[in-house]
Amino acid sequence: MSSAPETIVARYAGNVGQFSLDVAFTAPMHGLTALFGASGSGKTTILRCIAGLQRLPGFLSVGGSVWQDDATRTFRRTHERPIGYVFQEASLFAHLSVGDNLRYGQRRAQKAGTREIISESDVVSFLGLDRLLDRAPANLSGGERQRVAIGRALLSQPQLLLMDEPLAALDLNSKEEILPYLETLHERLSIPMLYVSHDMSEVQRLADSIVLLERGMVAASGHLQDVLTDVNLPSARRPDASAMLDAEVGAFDTRYALTQINVAGATLMVPGRIGEPGSTRRVRIAAADVSLAATRPSETTITNVLAARIVEMRPLDDAQVNVVVTLGHEGDGARLLARVTRRSFELLGLTQGQRVYAQVKAVSMLRRRGGSTTPPRGAQPPASRSWLP
Repeated sequence: MSSAPETIVARYAGNVGQFSLDVAFTAPMHGLTALFGASGSGKTTILRCIAGLQRLPGFLSVGGSVWQDDATRTFRRTHERPIGYVFQEASLFAHLSVGDNLRYGQRRAQKAGTREIISESDVVSFLGLDRLLDRAPANLSGGERQRVAIGRALLSQPQLLLMDEPLAALDLNSKEEILPYLETLHERLSIPMLYVSHDMSEVQRLADSIVLLERGMVAASGHLQDVLTDVNLPSARRPDASAMLDAEVGAFDTRYALTQINVAGATLMVPGRIGEPGSTRRVRIAAADVSLAATRPSETTITNVLAARIVEMRPLDDAQVNVVVTLGHEGDGARLLARVTRRSFELLGLTQGQRVYAQVKAVSMLRRRGGSTTPPRGAQPPASRSWLP
């Protein structure tokens, strides 16, 4: 595994107490890559190795710069690595105001002679901190403290931002408060992020790429949409298994109050006015909300009936089968995951390569991509689920 200027290349193999880690993966030097897995799968250990806080035998290069290579006895210590690290707990300096906590990050960057790539005013704007600058950390909510911690990490001018389950210690309201700010950072900043989580809903909402971990090993890695719809992986066997699609908002039907959204190979209709035409959104379609028909239904209350082609199939258990279809009459569009009963699967005689129709009962609009620079202040409701029976 060699270094490359547009990737993060990581390889570690060793033991931490009774835990054994043996991983190798690459991640892009842009967007957000999630390290996802159950507790004890090695997520935080990997992040600590990348930060230089823990040393295991291996190799690490970031954007073509080698930070660790045991073959050449190269190892950059933590303070020599241009990283920002956000922990589960905000760990702010209690005796400093919010503004002074942020400026601590700036002073660290200045001491290291790091070129400024993000300004204090940008951080304050992106994270909605302007009204909090004079407050003490003790007077902040959990979500506010974590936003300050993220801001402090960003002002250290990192080449790589590491986030270790930054929402794990927050209650539901605080999570919903901070998620829009994380989305804004993702959309506006070019700094690559490695984001540790065991919450699939966070990953679906934020991530572009994913490294799927199991018991200290990499089960799969790659683009989020591809990994989540791979029937050979554990992610497709979860009860909440879903496909993630990037969509462009189209026209609004004033008569029926439906918004057209375009995905690769198909057009969907969802209730309500979703956004301005031309804007982009992330869409989640649960496998449980997709049914298949061998011929196009002539009379149905389901609005979204999409031409598709079967590309993969695998039994889930004795009663159910996971089926992956690609959208479009030629079957070259976006991938959907459908969960059907084995009885229906056999009655319809479904086979790989067969043309079918995917009936989508519900669509979840997760987040806006490339949208406005400032998210709404305060709490934001969870991602909406648009039901079209």
